Amino acid sequence: MSNELTIDQQVAILMRGTEFGDEQIKERMQAELRERLIESERTGRPLRVYAGFDPTATYLTLGHTVPMRKLRQFQELGHEVTFLIGSFTGLIGDPSDKTSARRQQTPEEVAANARTYTEQAFKILDPEKTIVRDNAEWLSKLTFADVIKLASHFTVQQFLARDNFSLRYEKGDPIWLHEFFYALMQGYDAVAQETDVQVGGTDQLFNLLAGRKLQEAMGQRPQVCLTLPILVGTDGHLRMGKSTGNFIGLTEPPEVKYGKTMSIPDSAMRNWFELLTRWTPERIDALLGAVERGEVHPMEAKKQLAWEIVSIFDGDEAADRAAAHFEQVHQRRELPDDMPTYALAGPANVVDILHGAGLVRSKSEARRLVQQGAVRLDGERVTAIEKVIAPGEGEVLQVGRRRFLRLVQDD
Repeated sequence: MSNELTIDQQVAILMRGTEFGDEQIKERMQAELRERLIESERTGRPLRVYAGFDPTATYLTLGHTVPMRKLRQFQELGHEVTFLIGSFTGLIGDPSDKTSARRQQTPEEVAANARTYTEQAFKILDPEKTIVRDNAEWLSKLTFADVIKLASHFTVQQFLARDNFSLRYEKGDPIWLHEFFYALMQGYDAVAQETDVQVGGTDQLFNLLAGRKLQEAMGQRPQVCLTLPILVGTDGHLRMGKSTGNFIGLTEPPEVKYGKTMSIPDSAMRNWFELLTRWTPERIDALLGAVERGEVHPMEAKKQLAWEIVSIFDGDEAADRAAAHFEQVHQRRELPDDMPTYALAGPANVVDILHGAGLVRSKSEARRLVQQGAVRLDGERVTAIEKVIAPGEGEVLQVGRRRFLRLVQDD
């Protein structure tokens, strides 16, 4: 594809949607990207491009797909793309978007989470053109002397100038030494891979620039940094994240993806349309302009957004089914026809039923949902986690607005 497009056209594609918060940095990165593309075309060597993803849970979210879509553009232009699993950096925890320290994961937790990442990533990336690596491959081999050498290239003042650290410093909140190491480790990822281009969120700019600094210190040409806006979560305010619960997971059923998308506030629609859909900017502006003028109802626009998101990850037929399910269950208030069943051989605790049927990921999540009033039995709210349901006592167990379970007697 790169041979069919001019350098100007390639630069326009790859810079589209990027955001740096600093016009000088943007101009510099665009100029350097152009230089790399010209050299790549002249020498025939594809650019080495990567983005890193720390395995903080067993599933990727729609937020992860924003940088992955940029990686896919590089693939389509003929460049070498690496999907980097941050097993080692995941042990530290990225402080970039945090106003308090992340809980450190155990090696066992990180390993369990990482196992599922690659398959999910291939919903966006071309599996035949994607290199998958793990940064434990090189970071675990660094000696203490190596880490000291890496740290010698940065000052404490540089780290404290970051918004999240400066706010915590002013408030007197703890800033742990290990949090400083994260940028060093991510910076070294660029060195180890001799990266040409790194892609990340706008909150990652400091870490990406740290990679440039370390590459330069070690005699390499500093990488081009491309940062993209942050996807807001389903609440419309905070960034999409697993810890805040405002996410849509790539492995969630199409009906759940569709329903959660329909729940976002109107104010979040432009952010989602621009970062998640295959639509052109002109088409997005036309639809949202019609919404602002009162010509299109926000719900209708949101239906198009929800259909598009499900279509991307699960296909057109799944998107059609999800749309029909939403209309049946949420607009006409009818029970879904295809709800799963769960056989009761005897009285069972509601928490055990929810977990055993797979409606929740853990019993702690089930207890939390009951305590929040999100669980109903035949339309009546279940108020106690000690609730025992006997065979024949209820027919439909509902969690939130989108998950249903038909209870049957085990003969």
